[in-house]
Amino acid sequence: MRVAERGLLDTSVLFDLDDIDLDRLPDYWAISAVTLAELSAGPAAANDPVERARRANQAHAVSELVECISFDDRAARAYALVYGAVMKAGRKPKRRAFDLLIASCALAEGLDLYTRNPGDFRGLEELIRVIHI
Repeated sequence: MRVAERGLLDTSVLFDLDDIDLDRLPDYWAISAVTLAELSAGPAAANDPVERARRANQAHAVSELVECISFDDRAARAYALVYGAVMKAGRKPKRRAFDLLIASCALAEGLDLYTRNPGDFRGLEELIRVIHI
């Protein structure tokens, strides 16, 4: 598969970034503000102080390395399309709220969405290209 020139990385890709062949990622990649929120909350969820520090360092490094795309009015309007597509597919949007907000950012920006968990985005095939890494 040809790699797109531009793409939005899902949180799952960032968790496994050390294990991913970077040639499979687009030349330009960004994250959504939702992904940054998930990464920023990660340290609070860790009980082990070493793991907490690792997660904090990862969140900081990622925020310095890539562009963070805001969840703006265009993404909010795109969310209506994403929500509707998931409902049409017979899925429950509330269970995947963060994933759908991330997908809305990809749709609003016209970016492919790179993920380790393509099932999280099932039902969105007509709206965005989801690439399993």
